[in-house]
Amino acid sequence: MLLRSHRDKISLPLLLSCGHRLALSPVFRPGAAFGSQGIPLPELGPAHSQMTLPLAAARAQCPYCGVGCGLDLKPPEPPTASTPAPEPLWTARGDRHHPSSLGQVCVKGATVGETLHRNRLTTPLWRERTDEPFAPISWERAMDLLVERIQTTLATRGPRGLAIYGSGQFLTEDYYVANKLLKGALGGNNFDANSRLCMSSAVAGYARSLGSDGPPCCYDDLDVADLVVLIGTNTAECHPVLFQRLLKRRRRGTDAPRLVVVDPRATDTAAAADLHLPIRSGTDLALLHGIGHLLLQSGALDQTFLAAHTEGFEKLEPLLRTWTPERAAAVCGIPEASLRQLAQWWAESDTALSLWSMGVNQRREGTATVAGIINLHLLTGQIGRPGAGPFSLTGQPNAMGGREVGGLAQLLPGYRAVGNAAHRAEVERHWGFPEGAISAEPGLAVWEQIEAMEQGELDLWWVAATNPLVSLPSLDRVRAAVARCPLVVLSEAYAGTETAAVAHLVLPAAQWSEKAGTMTNSERRVTLCPAFRQPPGQARADWAIFAELGRRLGFTRQFTWTSAAEVYAEFVGLTRGRLCDMAGLSHALLAEHGPQQWPFPEGTAPGGGGARLYGDHQFPTPSGRARLIAEAPLGLAEPPDDTYPLVLTVGRYLAHWHTMTRTALVARARKRHPGPVLEVHPADAEPLGLVDGAIATVRSRRGSVRVPVRLSEAIRPGVVFLPMHWGASQPEACEANRLMHELGCPLSKQPELKAAAVRLEAGHGHSG
Repeated sequence: MLLRSHRDKISLPLLLSCGHRLALSPVFRPGAAFGSQGIPLPELGPAHSQMTLPLAAARAQCPYCGVGCGLDLKPPEPPTASTPAPEPLWTARGDRHHPSSLGQVCVKGATVGETLHRNRLTTPLWRERTDEPFAPISWERAMDLLVERIQTTLATRGPRGLAIYGSGQFLTEDYYVANKLLKGALGGNNFDANSRLCMSSAVAGYARSLGSDGPPCCYDDLDVADLVVLIGTNTAECHPVLFQRLLKRRRRGTDAPRLVVVDPRATDTAAAADLHLPIRSGTDLALLHGIGHLLLQSGALDQTFLAAHTEGFEKLEPLLRTWTPERAAAVCGIPEASLRQLAQWWAESDTALSLWSMGVNQRREGTATVAGIINLHLLTGQIGRPGAGPFSLTGQPNAMGGREVGGLAQLLPGYRAVGNAAHRAEVERHWGFPEGAISAEPGLAVWEQIEAMEQGELDLWWVAATNPLVSLPSLDRVRAAVARCPLVVLSEAYAGTETAAVAHLVLPAAQWSEKAGTMTNSERRVTLCPAFRQPPGQARADWAIFAELGRRLGFTRQFTWTSAAEVYAEFVGLTRGRLCDMAGLSHALLAEHGPQQWPFPEGTAPGGGGARLYGDHQFPTPSGRARLIAEAPLGLAEPPDDTYPLVLTVGRYLAHWHTMTRTALVARARKRHPGPVLEVHPADAEPLGLVDGAIATVRSRRGSVRVPVRLSEAIRPGVVFLPMHWGASQPEACEANRLMHELGCPLSKQPELKAAAVRLEAGHGHSG
């Protein structure tokens, strides 16, 4: 952390004191500017390579997964006679005082310091056409290009011709300003984020069943639940610190919970389970209905809770009666005894906790499956108390923060909806825009943005803090669509990403560690992340870029902040009285007292936020009751057939993150996972003559990739697995999502990235 001037009256011992967090934001001078742009900038001092200002330790939330672990970060060693120019490497370890992680950290968090300064973008880049090389330009020129395009589009197409695609890598302040710019100032709702690929089915599922988004549970529930069901989550690799917390409790043995894992693969998560159900891909909802049938049959329902606090049982009951254990087990491809065992354990449990992630959400029936999980909790009254409830695990570090600020195309801040006139009016007043400024029409979700580019209907597509040319499905179609957009803008911290290959304008972004702001993790805990490093070159905070653009477009009064703390203060005012009430939070409170959970209304004492929701069993629906949802299972959107007889599922490796923009250069990550490998069951490999290490071509209706094979009985016959990390820019290029289709859940609009029909061919084909 840079102590930048005599105005920072803070001592080092206070910075490092245990139990408190003191996070220094950059100091902003009102009216400070870079050149003539008017963007408030921190007093940065000398260039990064020549820094002489003292560096201090800092605490922050890890910028990787949604667990939101706390990190203690220590600055690089100062130069010495023997090492006059040491590598500027920050080191990280777990923060023992962070209540979400209690000092634990995974390999990604432990090595994050290696990623901060390497391969960074330092100046805006521009090219007229994507077959030309980039050339550096000034920020002044970059702003002129943006203003000209936006004004032209508004005059010719209107706001529907503009779209932004953001990310759970944003800090909350970045998310908030981007939404205010597009949805308020420009009058269009085409702001979506990679949470659409990650958690939008959970958002829709919570809202439909419980009346609002917002996970009702907390991590402490792992310490008291007597039954833990992990469905559609490889927690050991994707949320490892939470999984280790669960294993530690099981190793103690005295009150160890029963652990059930539902996954077609026998992952490291499944290896620790008391019961593993390797169901067929796409049969999760059938399994849940089968459990519901057995709970109904055995008299295990909480009739008092159902009568007082739910609605819809009269529709759900007849559906559950049709899902006999024989039928459900046959559809899922598991022994009937396994289904009965899980139902019995649930019926016997005083505290049942379910956790899920992408394996549930990334489905054509993702929202329906989330409802199926919540149904089981409502049927048995297992919600709103310690150790019990339906708990969605977010993928991105600030996916929760993005949901709070309205960071999807149908949302507004404070868990409000674009389609609700009263909600629009509340936000318009708070933002200082006239009545009707916010469009009543929901914006385009990310795949709809791709379709709009195919039709020539988008003039500007602005991608920020994400790499969709690896993470979106049907990548060949995406590339062809984006090529039709006149101006593709990329705000990015790292050079050479796959999305940069399709961009015209690249803006260097300050990332986590170089800008102050907040993140909210999966248990609704808000952590202040300080700026403890200087941004490289001309890199700028995303919120400051969006705010400057708003001022240049004539909305000076609405974009006057001079610090991220001021942005946050405006945002939390919009949460007052909402389920996600954070009106009592501020950067100053979080700096002094550390991470806090919401709800945190004004007047709440530090540490007094809400660990759990719905303890009073009152739900934010018109009736005050939770809704039981009755939907028949549909199965996979693209089931296997004679031509494509296998199901491809994709996922993540422990040491790598998303599309590897951060982890590709981390030696420990590369050593642990040097390249992608296709997991194949021996029964599927034998007819093709595939052996360990052989090269196979995986082909779908959309394309093909070549990849080494690993034979494994840990995967279900008929299913193959690829990691999704390696894009076209990597030496081991293997674009897994090139094979995946774009069909998705009609309610959440989340693509079914967990299943596509493929076939294998031995040793030939192309890698694209």
